[in-house]
Amino acid sequence: MDTEQRVAEAEPEPVAGEEPTNVDPLDNEGDIAADYLEELLEIADLDGDIDIYTEADRAHVSIVTDSEVLVGRGGEVLDALQELARLAVMTETGRRSRLMLDVAGYREKRKVELQGLATEAIVEVQQTGEPVRLAPMNPFERKIVHDIAASAGLASESEGVEPNRRVVISKAE
Repeated sequence: MDTEQRVAEAEPEPVAGEEPTNVDPLDNEGDIAADYLEELLEIADLDGDIDIYTEADRAHVSIVTDSEVLVGRGGEVLDALQELARLAVMTETGRRSRLMLDVAGYREKRKVELQGLATEAIVEVQQTGEPVRLAPMNPFERKIVHDIAASAGLASESEGVEPNRRVVISKAE
């Protein structure tokens, strides 16, 4: 028996729903989501390149395209695609995923817009001392605003019920 054969025999066979031990779980999530999204692009006859990376303990998949058909109004289609990709990952791994999906740079552009809105609200709160209620946002957008308010030393909370849940920024108590 040669060395390769002994090593191969010593390694356990992967079990369905489990990742091989030498694969980073976040890389695996990205790969599963990318495969799922590639098939979707092919079925829909849409062009786009897929980039995968890991950031802040989260797998990120980005569809690089000029078309915004997969973004939809206010990112609604993008949010739905992200949930479908997360479900594909969960089906394959048996674990819930925090995968982030971006299409045509929409989330990055939106992040810059939200930073501007949050900064304006922070200035208003600091000048007037009165709380500022922002427009309804999805969870991804609210998290960005909460982080910016916290870094400015202000308090923030979400109020309302989806899809009309919004961030309120106020002076810290």
